[in-house]
Amino acid sequence: MPITMVKKKLADGSDCRKCAEATEHLRSRGLWDRIDEVVWAEEGNPASAGMVLGARLGVDRAPFFIVRDDDGRETVYTSVLQLVRRLGDDAPSADQARTVDPDDVGGI
Repeated sequence: MPITMVKKKLADGSDCRKCAEATEHLRSRGLWDRIDEVVWAEEGNPASAGMVLGARLGVDRAPFFIVRDDDGRETVYTSVLQLVRRLGDDAPSADQARTVDPDDVGGI
C-alpha cells in the first residue's frame, strides 16, 4: 500500500505550518517510515508535481495523502488523523484533541 504525502512549499522555501505539524505527528507516532514518497506543491508554481496532483484529485489544501491499494484504487486523505486511522493506529482522544487545528473547526 504505497502512500504519497503532498506537502506545500511556501515561496520562501519553507514547509507550510500544517505540513510540518503533520510530519511531526507521523514521526511521533512512529509512522513516518510508512510514507513512501513526498511530493511538493510549490506556492506560485501551478506546474509543480504537488499542484498537478491536487488539481487532478480536486484537493486544494496541503498536506494531503494518497493511498494506493493493491488493486490500484487511490484514496485521498486530507487529514493526518484520517491517515493514522487508516493505518490502524487508533490515537487516544487526548492526542486527537491536541492535533486539532482551531482554524479547521467551523464556527457557530
